[in-house]
Amino acid sequence: MMNAANYSLAELNKETTIGGEGTTVEREIPLIDLSDFDNRKQEIADQLWKASVEIGFFQVYNHGIAQADIDLAFDTAWRLFALPHEIKAKYPMAKGVNAGWEFKAQVRPSTGTPDNKESYQVTRPEMTNLWPSEEELPGFKETMLRFEAQNWQLGMRILSCFALKMGFAEDFFAKAHDPSSDQYQSTLRLIHYMSMENAKPEDFKFWRAGAHSDFDCLTLLHQKEGEGGLQVCPGKDAEAGQWTDVPPRNGYITCNIGDMLMRWSDDQLQSTLHRVRMPRPGEYLGRRLSLPFFCQANKDAIMQGPLGKYEAITAGEYLTRRINANFAKK
Repeated sequence: MMNAANYSLAELNKETTIGGEGTTVEREIPLIDLSDFDNRKQEIADQLWKASVEIGFFQVYNHGIAQADIDLAFDTAWRLFALPHEIKAKYPMAKGVNAGWEFKAQVRPSTGTPDNKESYQVTRPEMTNLWPSEEELPGFKETMLRFEAQNWQLGMRILSCFALKMGFAEDFFAKAHDPSSDQYQSTLRLIHYMSMENAKPEDFKFWRAGAHSDFDCLTLLHQKEGEGGLQVCPGKDAEAGQWTDVPPRNGYITCNIGDMLMRWSDDQLQSTLHRVRMPRPGEYLGRRLSLPFFCQANKDAIMQGPLGKYEAITAGEYLTRRINANFAKK
């Protein structure tokens, strides 16, 4: 087991440095076309690397996941969250386990208050007794496992570009995220942000999701057009609190680098702070759903960067420490 000395101070304290609302500024979020992927791979890899060094966020299109499949995943997720509280509570997310259902349990160090949301995590090896029954939610398990696999495939295509740029074999990250292993820990997350239609004015002082960076290698985020709120704040602007809105667009998947890949790249790539703000006057106030997929290397994968900046650590130990820091004690 690794101790805190194996983490950079910046990694451990990253989320505690941003709290206030800050200012909103315009930035260009790179749009990257993944069409004709095999023939354009070097060009795509260069674009992904540039975006990830400069801002850590980008949106991909012509990504290969059919819109019909994304829409089905959203519709199926809404059926889960529409279940009575007592049924969802039968499938709780235990402390330190990234699978199952939680309700306002995630407390960001950046805010000290619970995020205004509920969520359900799908991590394949940890799902024993955590799937709603077919009677409670017909077709849910089948749909979510299929969507999880589609996101894994896309994530590994993108990560193969980073492997190419880092001097690793192109299948390096696919092997490190092997879904056939019992050490697999990539996660599909369904997140329901509560409606603010009947909220009190003081409720708008909080965040739907407080400022944070992701723990993983790469996040693929599915959102509905018109249901915005996501903001990013690149590291160089974090102290000044300069945030940029990232509106969702049909046909585009928003992606960001996580802390795991930032460390694995010896800090060449940027894991960027982001948050979900409350709606502003005149904006959509209803319930909001997002479906992120977190590419998290298998527990037994050894993280060692090409430049040797950090000593080796297992991905399991790294992720466990980050998760435990962000959920309230039971």
